[in-house]
Amino acid sequence: MLYLLDPKDPRAPFPDVEMAESEPDGLLAVGGDLSVTRLVNAYRCGIFPWFGDGDPILWWSPDPRTALFPDRLRISRSLRKTLRKGRFSTTADRDFDAVISACAEPRGAEGGTWLVPDMIAAYRSLHRHGLAHSVEVWQDGVLAGGLYGVAIGRVFFGESMFTRISDASKVALVHLCRTLSDRGFRLIDCQVLTGHLIRMGAEQIPRTDFIRMLDRWCPLPDWRGSWDDQQLRTTEPLPKRNSLTR
Repeated sequence: MLYLLDPKDPRAPFPDVEMAESEPDGLLAVGGDLSVTRLVNAYRCGIFPWFGDGDPILWWSPDPRTALFPDRLRISRSLRKTLRKGRFSTTADRDFDAVISACAEPRGAEGGTWLVPDMIAAYRSLHRHGLAHSVEVWQDGVLAGGLYGVAIGRVFFGESMFTRISDASKVALVHLCRTLSDRGFRLIDCQVLTGHLIRMGAEQIPRTDFIRMLDRWCPLPDWRGSWDDQQLRTTEPLPKRNSLTR
């Protein structure tokens, strides 16, 4: 049975992730809200929101979890060639709104998107609080690709990426991994399995191991504020994650 979250109490704890459904994989709770407080607590617990337009807010924690360790990124020979050519330039937090809007554009034959207006508003709020960040890839001054996600402690929770020119999203991921490695980040949460991410070095790890990593690396001081031009500031460590049973 799904756990029902109180929409009036964003600090209310989530159920333990071990209570998540096996089918559909990882579905844990329904309801609540998309406030900054609740979203930070969700990520800290290994939980993320994912739902369609007109649906209630659904919260997930799949098992196994797809993750990428920044120092294990695999760069193919063709991608290395693209990087050497210097076709693209990259920035961080230069145009978060443009990146999330591009990620929300309908894809595939069905033309749907999971980035509904309420989700976009929530991540823009996280960005204003210095917690959500974007990587932009440019070609001749035009946005060619990018990604965004949420940084807590030394963990980056990847949310979505897009590409308009071949290899642009891959270049964004390379830039992200190099930036995170330089700043002591230990893990990128990729949430669910895709062939694209696996080819670039992502791997599936048991949820129990993933949660232990969050417990170790999320409480570390985080890089909060704009990542544009590397203007970063360190904040105090986050408190222990809020959960019903831990």
